[in-house]
Amino acid sequence: MDIERKVKQTLAKIKLSKKEKILVALSGGKDSSVCAYLLKKLGYKIEGIHINLHMGLCKNLGIKLHLYDIKKELGASMCYLRTSILSSHNTGKRLKNCAICGVIKKWILNKKARELKASKLATGHSLDDEAQTFLINIFKGSPELSANAGPISRNVKDNDKKFVPRIKPLFFVPENEIRKFSKSKKLPVVYEKCPCALDSYRIQVREFVNTLSDREKENIMKNFERFMEKMKKETDANVKYCKICGEPARNEICKRCELMRIK
Repeated sequence: MDIERKVKQTLAKIKLSKKEKILVALSGGKDSSVCAYLLKKLGYKIEGIHINLHMGLCKNLGIKLHLYDIKKELGASMCYLRTSILSSHNTGKRLKNCAICGVIKKWILNKKARELKASKLATGHSLDDEAQTFLINIFKGSPELSANAGPISRNVKDNDKKFVPRIKPLFFVPENEIRKFSKSKKLPVVYEKCPCALDSYRIQVREFVNTLSDREKENIMKNFERFMEKMKKETDANVKYCKICGEPARNEICKRCELMRIK
């Protein structure tokens, strides 16, 4: 199928070795499930990590699954953490559910990937996801937030001991192709969107991107690639470390600790 060819090309582009241990972040949805399915089919050494829920997919594929109990590890459920953060940050600009959840999950996945000695962390982000993110950053006047994005994490030194590079095998694959592939393989996935994603700015951008053709989405990402080449020289490749938790950060305090400092 065409999706497999695109994934092969992306993996060749980022020079992913079949000797590396790849940890796949599994949400239970079609994108991450197809990502794991194809990496396994193409012969890569993968394991899965899932926050909270048990996954039938890993059993079907015969891959090891690591479960992260957020309530046990962080002392509260994601819903409780999100509610506490929202009630304590009276900045005049309301934080979004997806932004809070995303920050906490990124922190967890990088930390666990390092502890499990994975050389890469794979996610199921699609062409649609990446086009949305790039446009969001443009619309909000913060294109520099896309500086590290791509099929593999950019502008990060290879010898950094705490940051696990992220790869996105489905980076150039449209979401509709992923859905068709997932259904054709009868993968045990959830197709509904997250019920908590009610107020996300991304939803508005997603609705716009859904009106575009696959070729137009590809053109957005081609412009993204050109833009990133120009940004490369201006981007600091040194990863900072949070002075509270010690994890990789853009500033002195990482976004997770900044949010979790509940007053």
